[in-house]
Amino acid sequence: MSGIIRKLVSNGSSLAFGCSGKTDAVSDFDALVQALKDALGPSSGLTSDDVDVEHLIRLMREYDNNEKGWARYAMGDESRGYTRNLVDEGNGKSNLLVLVWTPGKGSPIHDHGNAHCLMKILRGNLTETRYAFPDAEGGKAEPMRVTSERTLEENGVVYMADELGVHRVWNRGSDFAVSLHLYTPPNVAKGGCNIFDPETSKKSHIKKCGNYSAFGKKL
Repeated sequence: MSGIIRKLVSNGSSLAFGCSGKTDAVSDFDALVQALKDALGPSSGLTSDDVDVEHLIRLMREYDNNEKGWARYAMGDESRGYTRNLVDEGNGKSNLLVLVWTPGKGSPIHDHGNAHCLMKILRGNLTETRYAFPDAEGGKAEPMRVTSERTLEENGVVYMADELGVHRVWNRGSDFAVSLHLYTPPNVAKGGCNIFDPETSKKSHIKKCGNYSAFGKKL
């Protein structure tokens, strides 16, 4: 990613980039968007028999990351932990979003509404902490149990789903970080998700996880 000059817009609404180097970067990102849509076209989500999960992961990994391709979606707001910027709705079968993470902030501990998530780091590093799913029947107030923590580096791809637990994502860096997320089915956008108190494991339902922008336009 050498030769890229980065500039953060001071109004807190978007990130702007001046890029040099490859001239086909925009079409590469658009091709990824279309390839993911095509892969999910005949299915209802990653659990469907006609979807190759490894193929989706491979598409994300092989995307030749360049800011010129996705910069128009990368709208940040330093007053928030992160912003959700809708790129594509995948024929109703998925949501593809660019998330912009404010330095020193991140997400609460959350589930994924019985959906599946693929995440590729586009810029910077992010810290992911995973937790065991709280015992819904026990009702005992106790700290969430950490099962793993790792730093996700630029261009890394990870998979997450509720059967693997719950997690939080945090930007511990001093600059904005950016990641690409594929959610399928788009349950969280329609019905929200659950967040969890790290000290008590208490669950709260967020009715809807709204978008900051859609298709390159701030909402």
